[in-house]
Amino acid sequence: MVDMGRAGSGGKDSTYNMMKCVENGHEIVALAHAHPPRTGAAEELDSFLFQTVGSSVVRLVGECMQVPYYEREIRGTAVSQTLDYAETLDDETEDLFALLSEVQHMHPDVSAVSVGAIFSSYQGNRVQHVCKRLGLEMLAYLWHRDQTELLHEMIHQGVHAVLIKVAALGLGPDDLGKTLEEMEPKLMSLHKKFGLHPCGEGGEYETLTLDCPLFKKRIVVDESVVVTHSKDDYAPVVYLNFKNVHLEAK
Repeated sequence: MVDMGRAGSGGKDSTYNMMKCVENGHEIVALAHAHPPRTGAAEELDSFLFQTVGSSVVRLVGECMQVPYYEREIRGTAVSQTLDYAETLDDETEDLFALLSEVQHMHPDVSAVSVGAIFSSYQGNRVQHVCKRLGLEMLAYLWHRDQTELLHEMIHQGVHAVLIKVAALGLGPDDLGKTLEEMEPKLMSLHKKFGLHPCGEGGEYETLTLDCPLFKKRIVVDESVVVTHSKDDYAPVVYLNFKNVHLEAK
């Protein structure tokens, strides 16, 4: 058994990869999350590396799983935008390095990191770079999986996630808050019509996991509001800002 940490956004991919890690004999000992500045500004940073929408709720995932939770404010930006990455001052990748360094300091036995990457070499290369510097193994069980098959599998394996951001032709405000199960037929239809990535790997949508088999409690959304990040008649970029949530016993 390998003690491992999880770096993630609270979305479906990072959640399901954790489930696959446990299935393969690993033990999750800590959660780590990089969040946008909490100064009243918008949650959406347009980060190249991190999902930032829904960050205010991710802290509850630690409580749901009953493991230590670590977080760090994203201070850098995408200074280096090449596919490959080398250590770069003020790049947001260095925020990930600092975050995982803290986890490693607090949990010296951690030897691997769970990452929900599927097809983004840009993100995968940066996480791999950070892991190499820290002597950690990157566990990415979803890497290059067929997205149609993967989406269906997630739903039927108990990942209860809702859409919290949309940014694609055919998706709009009415789709926010809907579950993956509710959205699967529409996502597959848009995949056939417009080439939408079924798992949102093209940035078409982002999710928040409210419940899964690893959770001891579930997240319940009491109040949220729709925020328009970018107006567009055909593909507006809109997301949910959570005003009030609570945990519920399972």
